[in-house]
Amino acid sequence: MLLNSEPIAEEFGYLMLRVSAGGTMFWQHGWPKLMHFSERMDSFADPFGLGSALSLVLIVFAEVVCAALVVLGFWTRAALIPLIIGMAVIAFMVKGDADFREKELALVYLFAFVTLLFTGSGRFAIDRISFS
Repeated sequence: MLLNSEPIAEEFGYLMLRVSAGGTMFWQHGWPKLMHFSERMDSFADPFGLGSALSLVLIVFAEVVCAALVVLGFWTRAALIPLIIGMAVIAFMVKGDADFREKELALVYLFAFVTLLFTGSGRFAIDRISFS
């Protein structure tokens, strides 16, 4: 296949979406929460009444573990579900009454993750490696 053929371009598009959305989620949002966990655990948003610490554990799991899996393309669709739920909760519950620009980033991530849920990880993913 040629690099300018549509199938390869599409596959690179999936790769870029996975790496950009998953990578920035991991690096800009998940990692800082993990590194400052003890400082945030008593004051983190608790939209479901589970407690601030458990709410923080759940979003750190999504933003660190699941985002890393998305970047790698490993168990991609399963890893996207906690990320989609997390971004929906942030956009519609935590920041539900805020101006659009306050929830815009959560919505951008939400739409990127939903897109990947529909398209799958693409060819350049660990999920697609075949050892046979």
